[in-house]
Parts: sequence; structure tokens; C-alpha cells
Amino acid sequence: MKKFNNYSRFKLLSWLIASVFVALAAGCGNDNGATAPGIFGISLTDTPACGFDEVNVTVNKVRVHQSATATDTAAGWTDITLNPARKINLLSLNNGVLDHLGETPLAAGHYTQLRLVLDPNTVVGGLANSVVPTGGAATPLVTPSALQSGIKLINPFDVASGQRVDLVLDFNACKSIVTSGNGNYVLKPVIKVIPFALNGIDGFVDPALLPSSVLVTAQQNGVIVQTTVPNATTGEFFLGRVTPGNYDVVLTANGHATAVIASVPIATTTSVVNVSDNITPITMPVSATHILGGSISLNPTDATVVTYAAAQQAVGTLPIVTVKSQAADLTTGAYSLILPIGAPRLAQYSATLPLVFSNGTFTVGQYTDEASATGYVTQTFAANISTADAVHNFTLIP
Repeated sequence: MKKFNNYSRFKLLSWLIASVFVALAAGCGNDNGATAPGIFGISLTDTPACGFDEVNVTVNKVRVHQSATATDTAAGWTDITLNPARKINLLSLNNGVLDHLGETPLAAGHYTQLRLVLDPNTVVGGLANSVVPTGGAATPLVTPSALQSGIKLINPFDVASGQRVDLVLDFNACKSIVTSGNGNYVLKPVIKVIPFALNGIDGFVDPALLPSSVLVTAQQNGVIVQTTVPNATTGEFFLGRVTPGNYDVVLTANGHATAVIASVPIATTTSVVNVSDNITPITMPVSATHILGGSISLNPTDATVVTYAAAQQAVGTLPIVTVKSQAADLTTGAYSLILPIGAPRLAQYSATLPLVFSNGTFTVGQYTDEASATGYVTQTFAANISTADAVHNFTLIP
């Protein structure tokens, strides 16, 4: 029989609570056949930010509308108002943790638009939205004027008569915080709307690795689907709320070789799969590193579009995994990825633990440097950092 630690109990409890909510709501139908309102609940979670000790946003309202094209002043909005507005450090919402923003009765029907409304930074109210760079001080997080009416999210969902619907806003702080110019940080929100039900991939890394900024991602064909960082004390990590399917789990740590677990199966929306335990946590050997960097520009230019750099590598039977990724500077387009040149470690998933890792087939220091931006054609470059840093500049076109 599996022994549940405190975190596993939390995950099980979260799933049970969600099940109870649905069961109770299902019994709330109106006996006379009239259409009863449903209940709409909304929560916030986060994938980790890169290079920050805190990422703070102050939420004052969540809005929902049936029309995807409704403006912020249109009739028909239903609001969940937080009073007082809630300042949330997104980095506290890792490993499946949720911050419940509220709930409201909602007429039965089909809905398409959500808006997450943030408080502005004001002198009177202090820094409603801010970041704390690693080892630095609190710095304002600039929210462009286009966001003042709320962060617009198009995500269709249905509310049935007398039923409860719970959604989670997964705020990807790593992609959402972009540097711009001399020390400025700009919010360019990247948010997924995902189901409330909890599934995912659970495991442990060696706590000795934790000072090396461990990052854990779930990927499909090199595309990062979910990201987390391990618990700062125990080394436990949880990649939660993913669509059922097979995932490659990629673990990175500064100054260490990459570790990859291939084809981890998530069968259902409530499946939790273990890839390691606290008795035999995942380790990664020390590796020398070099930098893959340069700049990404757009032609034609567009100051509102964020560009991204990613370093990818073939590991064993996997043709591609993403080892590091980064949003380039919004003003200069600069990017800099610190990458290991040592052999990546590869294990095939098995229900029998511990998994067996061996050196994955690879070419020393060989990476594919990828540059991308919404509305522009993705470009790649074969980079060799086996003996020295490498620089490549991209110009992306539509």
C-alpha cells in the first residue's frame, strides 16, 4: 500500500473536495423543471517565474461573458469582485496549489470570455503589481494600458442548469514577465484556462540540488506543457492539471546535466503518476556549462510582440526536448541561455521505482537554438557550445 506524505494527502483532499462540489451541485436542480442557475468558481495557480523571488499581482475582479467579442463596457457581464483586492505572490502557487478567487451564480448557458482585472500601481496604494528579482529589491511590474480593462481570455465553457463549473487560471509567470530597457519589467500575460480536477506527475529531486535552481517541465515533442519547481525543503515536485496523454519530464539545474524521463503516461483527468520517491530521489551529475545567446528582432517591428528563445536537444530516442527557454528583452531582443555540455541522463518511464537513468545518446555541446514569436515564422540554428559560448542573432518575419 502506498504511504501518503502530507503533500500527497493535500492532492487527494483537493480532488475529493472538487468531487463533493460537483456532487452537491448536481443535486440542486429545480423540481418544477425551471432552469436553475449554475455555480461558477474560479481559482488561480502558477507555473514558476525565471529568476525571481516574488511575482506579485493584485486581483480585484474576475469577469465572465457569453460573447467572445464583448467589450469591457458591454451589458451582460457577471463579475466576481474581490473586496478588498487580493495581492498574490504567484510563486506561492506552485505544485498544484490554488488560490480560490471566488464564485458566483451564473445563468445556464454557453460562455466564451473571461477577464482577469488587476489593480493599477498607484502612489497611494503602493506596488500592487511587482517583481523581486533573485537577490534584488521589489520593482514595479508595468501593466500596459491595454490591460486596464482586464486580461482577456477566450475559453469556451458551458454551465448546465443546477450544475457547478470550476476553472483554474494557470498564470505562466516565466513567460509573462518580460524585461524592457534598463531594469524595467513588463507584464505580457500568458494564462491558460484549465480544468479544476487534479491529475499530474509527482516526484522528488535530491535536496542537494535545490540551491541550483531546479526546474521541472512536462513536454510533448519538445513543447513545454507544464512547469514547476520542487518544494524548497523536501525536493518534491508536482506537474499538475495536464491533458491526458504521454509526457517527457525534463529536469534542469544550473551547473548540472539534464535529466529526462521519457513517455510518462497520464491516463485520465484524475491520474497521478509517480516517477521517483524521497528514498531514491532523482540526481543530476555536475556539468560544465557555456552560454548560448544573441538577439531576436522582428521585421516588421512590433513593440507589443514578445519573442522567445529556446535551446533544444535530441536525447536518446527522443528527437527533441527543450532544455532552457526564455523571453527575450522586449526592447533589445537580447537572450542568454546557460546550458550544460555534459551528457544528459535518460530513463524510460516504468511503474517500478526507482527508474534507471543512463547517458542519453547525444552530441557534446550540440543544441538547436530556436526563436519564435506569435505571428512570425519560427527559425532555428544549429549551435555548438562544446568548447566555448555561441552567439546567434535572429530576424523573424511573418
